[in-house]
Amino acid sequence: MTISPRRSGSIALFVTFVLLAAQSISSAQQKPPAMKPLLNVYKTPTCGCCAKWVDHMRANGFDAKVQDLPDLSAVKAKLGVPAELGSCHTAQVGRYVIEGHIPADAVLRLLKERPTTVSGLAVPGMPMGSPGMEVPGGSVQPYLILTFDRQGQTTVYERRPR
Repeated sequence: MTISPRRSGSIALFVTFVLLAAQSISSAQQKPPAMKPLLNVYKTPTCGCCAKWVDHMRANGFDAKVQDLPDLSAVKAKLGVPAELGSCHTAQVGRYVIEGHIPADAVLRLLKERPTTVSGLAVPGMPMGSPGMEVPGGSVQPYLILTFDRQGQTTVYERRPR
């Protein structure tokens, strides 16, 4: 079977059209890369566990911007962190306050659920085994991740380890 030059040109044009259409459909179906949530972190310059927590958050998809301050009490007061929930660092992501060594997956869950009555999450103190407080071969201390609101009311968000 012989294909005329005119017919082979038509076939080539048709194949090109099909390939371009397929590429266009494929490009339209691809999702743009997700933006990393911006996490503004306030910590003291010498706190090693805070730096480790920031590393944990970055490794889990957050764009962490760190501001070292000699005293965090004014930041905590401005952001409405109840004194009894205090820890060694405070962060803000979107409209939420993140106080202490909270695992990244809990923060991502908060951002996905977007509760309107919650001001933030807190892990009071510095529990051993929480992100940034890991000790090689050390034990993991059970701890609570709490929500808090503008009135200082708290509820248990999660228990760790699960």
